[in-house]
Amino acid sequence: MPLYMDVHTIAQGVAMADVAQAHKADLQQQARHDVSYLRYWVDESQGKIFCLVEAPSAEAAAAVHREAHGLVADHIFQVQEGS
Repeated sequence: MPLYMDVHTIAQGVAMADVAQAHKADLQQQARHDVSYLRYWVDESQGKIFCLVEAPSAEAAAAVHREAHGLVADHIFQVQEGS
């Protein structure tokens, strides 16, 4: 399954607690699209959110965000994990 990193920019900043709630909503929707949101990282002061997701396509990953909470990523990159 391809691995993606998506990037969100929230101009007014973002709170970790709000991202945690959005992530929970993603987890409730993801099976409908054969997607698995794995981890996320937040830079509150810069308004940046990074989500790591296994998905059949970038479009499927975006559909989960759209349906779960409406916060669609600004960019989605296919990535490979290294050590």
